[in-house]
Amino acid sequence: MNWTKDEMQSQKGKLFLVTGANTGLGYQTALELAKKDAEVILAGRSAEKINAAIEQILSEYPFARLKAGIVDLSSLESVREFATSIKAEHNKLDVLINNAGVMFPPPSLTKDGYELQFGVNYMAHFLLTAELFDLLKNTPNSRVVTLSSIAHLNGTIDFDNLKLEKPFDKFREYGQSKVADLIFTLELQRRLEGEELNTISVAAHPGTSKTELLRTDNPEMWDKFPHMDPNQGAFSTLYAATEQLEGGSYIGPNGEMERTGYPAPASIADYAKDETIGKQLWDYTLSELNINFLPE
Repeated sequence: MNWTKDEMQSQKGKLFLVTGANTGLGYQTALELAKKDAEVILAGRSAEKINAAIEQILSEYPFARLKAGIVDLSSLESVREFATSIKAEHNKLDVLINNAGVMFPPPSLTKDGYELQFGVNYMAHFLLTAELFDLLKNTPNSRVVTLSSIAHLNGTIDFDNLKLEKPFDKFREYGQSKVADLIFTLELQRRLEGEELNTISVAAHPGTSKTELLRTDNPEMWDKFPHMDPNQGAFSTLYAATEQLEGGSYIGPNGEMERTGYPAPASIADYAKDETIGKQLWDYTLSELNINFLPE
């Protein structure tokens, strides 16, 4: 059966947090969860855009339970402040969806000095997960859903080039950020199992979905490939967030080269499964963030 949003069960009583929820995949994810009676925190950098997204969802589904969350993922201080505000307002979190992403920007750094794609796509979401982990841990059957990409298949981690130490290559740096997301997903799951916690870590990718992700580079590139609209592109995320899954699962479209289709188990590069690399990246990140999150 080709799973769609219509197969999703009621999410009443559950709290979801979706980053990058004002547009594209994040917006569609928040919309469909709200239609299934979940409470959803829509997180994004612009209060104006997040509030507009909330108004749009309410116009389609007036009974939606929505909250705005303002966070700049290019600033670790902003991530910490945002997490503190969430913990002050909530005593549970059923699902954290690390959705927000940057793709092919001009060469640039985050406020903390990381290459922008690596800093936003990976470092900020690692920190957000760590900062909200007490809420997740205290919520039965909670999960973390992290968005990766087909591009992870060509990605490797160059520990000597996470802060633009080398000439910028947009494809290489994007692939690096997305393989980091998948390495994080799998390493987090190993550590959750080691602690015998009932939170799980899973990942998803949207195949080729026509969103605003390429707005800073070459948006017409989408039209060169088979692609989906953002609503169908969000199916993999919704499946990963709501269906019964084993920790460490990776969900993507089931069509040719995983570009389009319906949610199914997706291909994971052997590199992303390498436990030595997983530990190395985890230890690097803990050191950079100066935190003590699920150490070995």
